Amino acid sequence: MSAFKVVIPARMQSTRLPKKPLAMINGKTMIERVVAQARSSMAEEVVVATDHPEIKSVVESFGGLAVLTSPDHQSGTDRLYETVQIMNWADETVIVNVQGDEPFIPPQTINQVAQLLQPIDRQMATLCTPLISEEQIADPNLVKVVKTHGQQAIYFSRSVIPFHRDPNESIAEHRYYRHLGIYAYRAGFLGQFAQWQPSSLEQMEKLEQLRVLENGEKIFIDVIEQAPPHGVDTKADLEKAIQWAQQLEN
Repeated sequence: MSAFKVVIPARMQSTRLPKKPLAMINGKTMIERVVAQARSSMAEEVVVATDHPEIKSVVESFGGLAVLTSPDHQSGTDRLYETVQIMNWADETVIVNVQGDEPFIPPQTINQVAQLLQPIDRQMATLCTPLISEEQIADPNLVKVVKTHGQQAIYFSRSVIPFHRDPNESIAEHRYYRHLGIYAYRAGFLGQFAQWQPSSLEQMEKLEQLRVLENGEKIFIDVIEQAPPHGVDTKADLEKAIQWAQQLEN
């Protein structure tokens, strides 16, 4: 497998859970746990991209590498591109964007999305997992994706896609996929992305990846049959993460 880097964007302020990267989970900060999972992958380098000196200091205290980026970025992708510039990575470098609020992300998940960019002409990749209930399929907080047989995403939406026209059949009888928020990029492609204006579809759905499709570029996608552990968005999620860590480690 070709070499790749991991970048973990970590913002101090979160609307639903302030100071989220520094939240303690069974004796370790969330950001330390995310870094540890990324280091267990096949990545040759793991970098935390943060907007706050306190997070940088905490990462360095456990031997991690962190860079200080602008607090004004509108998206994690913009923060990623600034990190590429700071680290001076070559355009062909493969970078996996691991969310800073996924303390139990499986290392093999990171490897799997990086593997999708093995062909040198591919610029961006992501993952999905099957949805198993009608409740999940209808949930606008779970982003759905439809794809080709050739590992290319066709469209992402908060709506139910594809629409099931037959009212006599359960939609759960058919294959629906939830998009997972992990991406791999070529470093040079991040610069191209940063130059595009937010697209109309992106603004309607509030899904940044639609900017790529609307500009005619391809997103390659693979399936994880078993969904990875849920990330931490709220205080309730944090309490569940603490309980999960205690079960695993105590």
